[in-house]
Amino acid sequence: MFIDIHAHAYLFPCPPQDGRTQFCTPEEVLRCYDEIGIEKGILLPLIGPEVYLPQSNQEILEICRRRPDRFLPFCNIDPRGIGNSDGTDFTPWIAWYREQGFRGVGELMPNLAFRDPLVLNLLRQLEKAGWPLIFDGSSRIGKGYGLVDDPGMPQLEYCLQMFPKLTVFGHGIPFWSEIGTLDNPGDRDRYPDYPVRAEGAVPKLMRRYPNLWGDLSADSGYTALARDPEYAVRFLNEFQDRLCFGTDICYADQKLPLAQFLTGLKENGKLSPEAFWKIARENIVGLLGI
Repeated sequence: MFIDIHAHAYLFPCPPQDGRTQFCTPEEVLRCYDEIGIEKGILLPLIGPEVYLPQSNQEILEICRRRPDRFLPFCNIDPRGIGNSDGTDFTPWIAWYREQGFRGVGELMPNLAFRDPLVLNLLRQLEKAGWPLIFDGSSRIGKGYGLVDDPGMPQLEYCLQMFPKLTVFGHGIPFWSEIGTLDNPGDRDRYPDYPVRAEGAVPKLMRRYPNLWGDLSADSGYTALARDPEYAVRFLNEFQDRLCFGTDICYADQKLPLAQFLTGLKENGKLSPEAFWKIARENIVGLLGI
């Protein structure tokens, strides 16, 4: 069965978060899991104010304590927290969250640049703590949520160089759009539907930096593969040790095609059983010691 690196659930009723998305309850997530064949998932709290109603880390912890057989908790820390300073010491939060059983941080999605001193301060402390990080991205400041980079992701590269012991999971449209070269920079704001004509920043960065992993969840991860299945096979095989299955499930009737896509590649002999199971579950099991 799969293990989901990226899921969302709200324990308490809330209004449509961004005016349209009614987030899943834990029970609705588990119904989807049972239909697809997902053993368990990592729940990521949405704490930032940019789009969604902030969710507490403690709510995620309570969900996971009620169903420890099916859910694992990540916490979330806003780099503007405590003092809104690039000298803030996050040790009290990190130590408390670790004691409560959180396994990592994500998804980090403040609308700040990767090289913002506030972000660098937090990443430095997460590296010291030994926690993996999942981020989401945006193409510019003032556009929704997510860490901001330039085409080619030079700011992410700077962070990968500066914090070589920090395991960073790439996720989101601006990241996965660059699995191939872009026809124009504006394609970082959408799901490119054209084939991978030449390799983009994602595979190049993954070759250079072993601390960069891939979170394949959401339409962004699935589309990056499905837009060019022939290239996807090469990509999945080359980086099979650092890619993880995920859903980014948000609402109950959400289409989640990635599991079927990966299973089809395995059944057609294009993805070896060994590579399939690494991506489906073994990579995240090894990383988190599940």
